[in-house]
Amino acid sequence: MSRSAIEPHVAAILRAIDPEAEREGLVQTPRRVAQALEFFTRGYQEDPRSVIGEALFTEQYSEMILMRDIDFFSLCEHHLLPFFGKAHVAYIPGHKIVGISKLARLVEVYARRLQVQERMTTQIASTLAEQLEPQGVAVVLEAEHLCMRMRGVEKQNSSVVTSALLGAFQTNQKTREEFMMLVNRHTR
Repeated sequence: MSRSAIEPHVAAILRAIDPEAEREGLVQTPRRVAQALEFFTRGYQEDPRSVIGEALFTEQYSEMILMRDIDFFSLCEHHLLPFFGKAHVAYIPGHKIVGISKLARLVEVYARRLQVQERMTTQIASTLAEQLEPQGVAVVLEAEHLCMRMRGVEKQNSSVVTSALLGAFQTNQKTREEFMMLVNRHTR
């Protein structure tokens, strides 16, 4: 991303919106917006597969591993407004486990792109399935969308829940129920 390419466009938007776009409070806004966009979309600079990288370990463990309540922030690709919430990511190992911090890092890589929640959910699950070759993967995202709160229907207390269930989580009802019970057992 090129900040210098973004700044003049932000300045043009400000001139179109505000008749006093040159006032003191807005003079540095194009630079600040470009910096913010660079930060918000830094996930494009990372390969999600490399996040897992060398953090795979052979382990004889065949029960569910769940990381719950992973905070995330993203930008809706339709309005460039934030959506944010919690991700719950689980897998049942085949022969490999992954360092647990990598689950949160994977969520972060996909969240730091222009997104729709549905795609982000699937991307996280698919990458884990591809890299770990587990018995199953489950991902649930719960998010609040400012495009729903600030514009359009203006529904202040709405949230969106999406899920992606692969392998044993999709084919085995007891596994799916255990995952949902653990996700919902204790919300912080």
